Order: sequence, then C-alpha cells, then structure tokens
Amino acid sequence: MKLLDLFQELTIHPKNAEELKGLILQLAIQGKLTKNWREQNQNVEPASTLLSKITAEKEALIKAKKIKKEKPLPEIPKDEIPFRIPEYWDWERLANISSINGGFAFKSSLYVDEGVRVVRISDFDEKGFKSDKIVRYYYSEELADYLLEEKNILMAMTGGTVGKTYFVRSLAEKMVVNQRVATIKLLPLISEKYINCVIQTRLIKDVVEEAKNSTNDNISMSDIKNFFIPVPPLEEQKAIVEIVEQLFKEVEALEEQTKARVQLKEDFVTSALAQLTNEDTSQSWSFLQPHFNEFFTEKSGVQKLRESILQLAVQGKLTKRWRAANPDIEPASTLLAKIKAEKEELIKTKKIKKEKPLPEITEEEIPYELPDGWVWCRMQEVGLFERGKSKHRPRNDIRLFSEGTYPLVQTGDVSAAKKTGGLITTNKTFYNDFGLKQSRMWPKGTLCITIAANIAETGILNFDACFPDSVVGFTTIKSDSILSNYIEYFITVMKSDLEHYAPSTAQKNINLGILYELKFPFPPLDEVKAIVEMVNTLMALCDQLEQAIEEGEVQIQQLMQSCLREVFE
Repeated sequence: MKLLDLFQELTIHPKNAEELKGLILQLAIQGKLTKNWREQNQNVEPASTLLSKITAEKEALIKAKKIKKEKPLPEIPKDEIPFRIPEYWDWERLANISSINGGFAFKSSLYVDEGVRVVRISDFDEKGFKSDKIVRYYYSEELADYLLEEKNILMAMTGGTVGKTYFVRSLAEKMVVNQRVATIKLLPLISEKYINCVIQTRLIKDVVEEAKNSTNDNISMSDIKNFFIPVPPLEEQKAIVEIVEQLFKEVEALEEQTKARVQLKEDFVTSALAQLTNEDTSQSWSFLQPHFNEFFTEKSGVQKLRESILQLAVQGKLTKRWRAANPDIEPASTLLAKIKAEKEELIKTKKIKKEKPLPEITEEEIPYELPDGWVWCRMQEVGLFERGKSKHRPRNDIRLFSEGTYPLVQTGDVSAAKKTGGLITTNKTFYNDFGLKQSRMWPKGTLCITIAANIAETGILNFDACFPDSVVGFTTIKSDSILSNYIEYFITVMKSDLEHYAPSTAQKNINLGILYELKFPFPPLDEVKAIVEMVNTLMALCDQLEQAIEEGEVQIQQLMQSCLREVFE
C-alpha cells in the first residue's frame, strides 16, 4: 500500500503528520488496513449478527428505563452508501448503536464555586479537557441523564469549532454536559475506540460541513444520530484499533524526529548567521557555503539568510576583499561634503526649503565600527527625504481620484513591491489634473518608504507617480541613483527598530523626523555599487534556495495527493 510504504518520506514536513493520520483512519474504516487480518480470521461473527445483538441490547435497556425510546430511523438507502466495505461488514446509523444526548440548559447565573463540573464547548478540544475557566453547578437528580461517563465521545454542536470531538478515556471527577455539546454513549458489544476512529474521518467531517450554513455554524442532534457508520465484526474492530494506534505511534515518532532535525538545522543556521555578522565574515561564509542546500531547507532559514546579507552589507563586511583590491577610491566624507554644498545651493535658489540643523553623532551613539573610507552621518544628510502631499485616502475627495491619468502610489503598493523584486510596478488609483495641483509627481527611480500602516516597507518607482503623506520619497543629490538601493537595504535592516517608534494605535505611524535622525553608515559611492552588485548576486542564491524548497514541497504534496487518490478513489 503506497501510503504505508511512503511513511518516512511523507513526514519530512511536520505539517503532514495530521494529514497522514487522517489517511490512516480513512483506510481503517474502509477495511484496507485489515485485509491480511481477514484472510487469517475467516470464521468471525459477521457484523449483521453483531448488529442484531446490539438491537436486542438496546431494547432491553429501554425496557429497563436506562435509556429513552426514540423514533426508528430509516434504513440506509443503497444509493447513499459513500464507499464499498468488505464482506461481513455492514452500514448502520450512529443512533442505532448508541445513545446520543444533548446537554442540560444551565443558567450561567447559577454557577457556583463548588459542585459538579460543567463541560461547555470551550472546555475541551481533541487533546482533552482544559483546566482554565472551569465552571460548576449544584448537582441534583435532574442532571443524572447528562452525566459524562468514561469512553463517551463529546461533539461540539455550535460555534466556530462545531464538529470537534473528544474521546473521554478517563474522568478525574464528576462532570455534566451543557446543551451545546452532544454526548455519544456507545452500546455494549461495540468498540468505543473504533467508533471514535470513524468519528474523526472525512466521512463524518463532510456531513458536519454540509450541515453548517452561512448564518449559523451548527449541527443538529438529528444530523449526529443519522451519521453513517461502517460496522466491521467486533473482533475486526479491535484489530483495526490496534493497527491504527500502532501506526499513529510511528507517525508521531517520525514527526518528532523531523521536528528535531528541523530544530537542529535552525540552530545551525542561527549560529552560522550570527558568526557571519559578528565574527570573521569571510571565514564563516566559506564554512557555510558548501552546506547551503543541506541546511537551508526551510523558508524561515532562507529569510534569516536574506536578513543577514543585508546586515553584512550595511556593516561593510560583504566588501572587505573589494576594499583591499580598490584602495584608491573617493571616501564617503568627500561625497557627503559635495551633497551638503549642493543642498545649500538649492536652498539659496529656493528650490528646496532650509533644513533644521541635525544633532552631531557622538562617539557614545556609534553602534559599530565602520571600515576605512566610510562615515557615520544622519540619514537626511545623504539626499532629499520628503513626504507625499496628496490626500491620504481616495474617499476624502472623489474628484481627485476619478477619471484620472496620473498614477497614485499608496502604502499597499509599496508593500507589494517585495513580490516584484522591489519595484513598484502597478497601481489601481489615478489622480486627475485638479488633484495634481495639490500634490507633485515623483520621478521613476524614486525610493518610497512607508511611515504609516506597514512601517518601513520600501519600493522603487517604476513610473512617474504621486503618493500620499503616508509615504516618504527619497531622491539623490550629486550621487548615482544606485544609492537608493543601499538606503533600501538599510531601512530593511532598521525595520524592527523603526516599528518601535510607532504608537500602539489602530493607525500606526512614525514621524519623518525619526528617519532624518537615523544614524546612517555611509560608504564611498564606488563601494555602494559593489555592495548592490554583491547583494543582488546573494539574493539570487536565496531565490534558488527557496525555489528548491518549493519544488521539494511540491513533490511531497504530489506524493500525498497520490495517496489520497489511492484512498478515496
């Protein structure tokens, strides 16, 4: 059987464990797990005889007034049988092999500190009873019919978790069930554990999904009582439970091994990346590089690698060898002086406004030592940063945004740029001529930085556009536009720090002055070009690693789908 043969391969990803368990249960209730068992045990009592005994037992319990008599349910029509079952099995409705009760309508105002525990929907899940927010009620004889017993099956009847179940293996105290929880009490001569296996399969879950509707997530007592149950001979029920429990143990053991492998890889990745950023970068990189495909097998690890690459870039550690090969380049301080002189000229000609003086960076403020030729400065010193001037939202004035021809880039467009290689390539809103008078057009190549909603997202315009005051535009002075790429790396590295400046409100935002005063590690312009080229190369490597991970996930998913077809077709 393909599923059983591929166990180890399918559990490479921990998330597959639950789906594997579901497939095991589906195979179990179709009789496919016990094919060999049936060949070795051909003289067992058929399910039809077992069901006759259960019917007689139920009638005796009704006569003794231990359970209530209910209206007889119709036989299951042959054209409604969901799948074929082995010879000597039979189909039966759940209510004919059990007693199913709804809970008691407790008044929450009458809950007490001491008394019998009340089981509500929120008090249990598939793993067991929860220990928080326990409520209790005075016990009286009217609650006798709602007492929970060992080996009962609980099912949530309403709410967001409708259909969730729990098999009560043991009880530490007396419990009663409220009206939103159904209690399934199996009759003698049937395996409660086997029925619990059936209850957890798609056979039942599909009925629950069909019973729900758009306005009410609930399942009725009638739906539960009419569940179709494939009933094997009693001895085969026990064999099924034994095989399922053994296979579940194997899945869980493989799942733990997989989690341990993933954790080891994550620990290695974290340690290696820490060495990259804090120790000898070239030596650490030489050690890490041969192990890329072996250890970067999770997207979270590749994301950490991307973050480390950018951190190394703004620390000057990526270009250590490049500097050794290019000692005679213009230092960043010279370029910074040229930018300052050009700004003063633009202010004199009233093309830009005079900027407020920025505080000098003290030695105590410097976060790390920069390479020779680099300089610490405030970020506002390296170019022009300006907020957009358009209306923040189109609904503020419909005249500005209807039938327009001028693109308007908003925060969402900037955030989406990460999916298109950092370029802002699309927008859905357009300014008209009237709106443009209140704004300005930013040229293609402008670096956009969000300071509201998703803070410190970045993207570079691929067309001329305007944008609202929730977006900041950066343009260069006396330097190559490639500096925008380097600033983008720096903003990405600083993203978590910048988010701390945002107040805890529904509309998070930061002041433009915070960007102005950021301590900025400014490299020589020639080195900026080398950094951007190197980062692009390394990010392409990260793309390849992610692609390999995705291809591996697709292969596993194809295997899983193949197993699904084997089970359900």
